[in-house]
Amino acid sequence: MQQPLVLVPTELERGVIAPVMAAACGPAVRVELCGFGAVVAAARTAQLVAARRPDRVLLVGIAGRYGESLAIGRAYVFERVACHGVGAGSGAAFVPAAALGWMQWPGDAAGATAVIGDEERCTSGPLPAASATARAGLLLSACAASAGDEDVRSRRAVWPEAVAEDMEGFAVAAACRLADVPLDIVRGISNTAGDRDTARWQIEAACRAAAELAATLLGGRP
Repeated sequence: MQQPLVLVPTELERGVIAPVMAAACGPAVRVELCGFGAVVAAARTAQLVAARRPDRVLLVGIAGRYGESLAIGRAYVFERVACHGVGAGSGAAFVPAAALGWMQWPGDAAGATAVIGDEERCTSGPLPAASATARAGLLLSACAASAGDEDVRSRRAVWPEAVAEDMEGFAVAAACRLADVPLDIVRGISNTAGDRDTARWQIEAACRAAAELAATLLGGRP
């Protein structure tokens, strides 16, 4: 029987998320590490999906918000995820790969045919009515977190619809797309992007909120 695959980037996140999900969903739902950052997350997700053959994947963890449209300490399911950093240039001069005419994966007539550009849809189904306000739009994945307001402004200039940033979402989405496995990305908002003072972050609250929302998606008890 196929089971969902729940992925978290780091042990710090898993230490909060795994117990909450175990209590809500039971021992059948295992929480695995996908690793920190885009490169390892893509490789590890592909490895785990090939080995486990799950019916769906959930990426659960923390993210930094852009602006104040999302609340710190709450969690959201993102409808789309985009990749920032693969293309040409940097800062305000950055141009994404697809805008240059290069697909990140153009498709392969001999195998997988999915074409992957710079943005992927990442919601596998509707949210329960009680969690309808937890829907968010575009998540931006970058190899490096914003170091300050200038980074945030330059990224939002390219991706004006982005409401938060992470480092693994697009990588996991690409691996799932190539394997034809549905994906949900659930991120708890721990901080405002560009704020590197972790004393102001709410990591535990964000992880707990993300775990509770992910458990709801899997039909676990509240």
